Amino acid sequence: MEKRYGGVGRCKCSFWFAVAHDILGVFIIMIGVFGGLVIHDLLVYGGAIIIFLSLIWWVFWYSGNIDVPPEELEDDVGMMKQKNRRLTQVVRRMSDRLASGIRNSFRKSGRPVRQGPSGDNIASNTSADVSLSTIYDSALPSSSNEFVRETLSV
Repeated sequence: MEKRYGGVGRCKCSFWFAVAHDILGVFIIMIGVFGGLVIHDLLVYGGAIIIFLSLIWWVFWYSGNIDVPPEELEDDVGMMKQKNRRLTQVVRRMSDRLASGIRNSFRKSGRPVRQGPSGDNIASNTSADVSLSTIYDSALPSSSNEFVRETLSV
């Protein structure tokens, strides 16, 4: 038997925070409109921002009071229904087989694989050719102002 919550529901704290922000926001807007102060526009905008921020508390309150029947929660908490169990196992096996095939295709690409500190296989590149382009400034002594390409071995 489910427990029934009366009044404002389960999330009373969020409800009262939302109401307090709404009351405070309206109070600050009213001071800005009818107070005759020099900073009336700041108070109006500030009150509107406080009311806008109260929407966060209203969303918390509403989402905390959503009732979901236990039958719909079965799949989410690990209690899998028997009729879908075979399909799930087949899909999981296919996914594992595809992932291991992709993983193994990278290992067969000719790059040497070494063992990392955590036990994982890591492809190691012993050397790589890097192209370096430079432009010589006219202040530097140079015979031309064109790109010069040199190959570095890292």
